[in-house]
Amino acid sequence: MFKAAIPVLRVSNSALAERFYCDLLGFRREFAFGIDETKPDPCYMGLTREGVRLHLSSFSGDGLGGAVVFLLVDDVDALHVELKRKEVGIDTAPVDQTWGNREMYVKDPDGNSLRFICPLG
Repeated sequence: MFKAAIPVLRVSNSALAERFYCDLLGFRREFAFGIDETKPDPCYMGLTREGVRLHLSSFSGDGLGGAVVFLLVDDVDALHVELKRKEVGIDTAPVDQTWGNREMYVKDPDGNSLRFICPLG
């Protein structure tokens, strides 16, 4: 019955968040909604990359900063190379975890933790 879960991450500056997620992490903006088109915030936007969806919101009441999202990827090391080339700050470089994943952690400008994981073996 369930189809998908789409996390909503709280951001304080939607333009800065869009640059981070789209220009650096390779997501593409699908839509954006703001109350006043002459102002960048508040804004609610939907992003995608390779079928993965994230929503970002600078609207009051849409979550708190500092969330954690796990993103399953095929190759953490290849993603690490891609992000390093774009000079993305890496909080935790790819590491094999004792619980059976290879993981890399990145924080967005609002302190949301993006944890890219790939099962070992």
